[in-house]
Amino acid sequence: MTPFKLTEELVAEIEQLIEIQKDSALESLLEGFHYADIAEVINELNEDEATYLIKLLESDKTSDVLTELDEDVREAILNNLSTKEIAEELEELDTDDAADIIAELPQEIVQDVIAEIEDKEHARDIVDLLRYDENSAGGLMAKELVKVNHNWNVLTCVKEMRAQAENVTRVHSIYVVDDDEKLIGRLSLKDLLTTSTTVPIRDVYIAKKVDSVNVNEKPEEVAKIMSKYDLEAIPVIDEIGRLVGRITIDDIVDVIREEADKDYQMAAGISQDVEADDSIWELTRARLPWLILGLFGGLGAAAIMGGFEEMIAKHAILFFFTPLIAAMAGNVGVQSSAIIVQGLANDDLKGSIGNRLIKEIMLATLNGLILAAILLLFTWFWKGHFLTALAISISLIAVIIVAGFIGTFTPLFLDKRGIDPAIATGPFITTSNDIFGILIYFLIAKMVLGI
Repeated sequence: MTPFKLTEELVAEIEQLIEIQKDSALESLLEGFHYADIAEVINELNEDEATYLIKLLESDKTSDVLTELDEDVREAILNNLSTKEIAEELEELDTDDAADIIAELPQEIVQDVIAEIEDKEHARDIVDLLRYDENSAGGLMAKELVKVNHNWNVLTCVKEMRAQAENVTRVHSIYVVDDDEKLIGRLSLKDLLTTSTTVPIRDVYIAKKVDSVNVNEKPEEVAKIMSKYDLEAIPVIDEIGRLVGRITIDDIVDVIREEADKDYQMAAGISQDVEADDSIWELTRARLPWLILGLFGGLGAAAIMGGFEEMIAKHAILFFFTPLIAAMAGNVGVQSSAIIVQGLANDDLKGSIGNRLIKEIMLATLNGLILAAILLLFTWFWKGHFLTALAISISLIAVIIVAGFIGTFTPLFLDKRGIDPAIATGPFITTSNDIFGILIYFLIAKMVLGI
């Protein structure tokens, strides 16, 4: 299969066909396109052209297209569709995707859209999902799944599974429930096919504990569980153990991607979820707080250097090594915090905080000694003043150790306080280490040089 490539020529051709309303040519051109590729095309069209294309194509394809569109493009298209047209799109979607789109609609039309959905069971499932917090397993799950009662025999089970499977895109697992709809196990397809049709399911199903999550579980925790146990889908249960839905791997990939985007932006000093095409004001609000922090950090470093003005005047070489000390402090701090944040995200940090700090200090000391030895030889041969070279080198060791400690302790501390530790990989940790690094540098230099 040749990978799809969006070109200016393709977009121009589609725009021209829309302009002259060559519907048959448009349908023929897009017939073999994957819905994600069509979404990529629509993202490049203006509002009227995008709406025209959505109305032209069949709902069984455009419904999936809507889920792949940029949020602002989807919002513009939905504003141009009638409640009946929106309902037709939602009927083709799994309940979780349909609920996500419903949640984006203006409140004044939500009830009208739901009323237009012909499949009333589908509509009820969508409404049921809307009551869950979007930042929970309940808000992430879909209602479509295959479940069987432990009292059914194999023949009844197969008949019921056929009926249920019509509404399920992919059957990852067959779940077994009791008469109260509580999840009690899962069913192996192999066991089902090799067992007599009269045998009860309770004699066939696998009764050991099934990996599941509560409706109130955070999506990030669901992602960790599914990653740890290599699951393609996981059932969701309510507070009393009833099976209410399932979460599939495609939903978790979206969670992981969104979390990675957020952490990456936070590490870069962007405090809000923004995109490149957002307004200047939105981008400014996201970036400015951290830039102000960096400004105050720089002013703090300048003030510290001002306090050692006399020493700098006598030993001007110290001034030239200030950027190196600040850069090493920032780099070591970011490296240490990045490793800790990654470990927290993957839930693979072992041992106590104390042991983690000791290990990081030992690592920082080793790195500091190696780097300081190189710096000592370079400075000594360059300037020929051993005591000055020694002062700078000892300062570098101390700065690296302190930066490693701060870079390790800060994300662990933030995580214990329920604050996103990703904040510790950005300008916050860099600025704090710059200030501490400059202060330590001049204090040690002053002691070694006897000023």
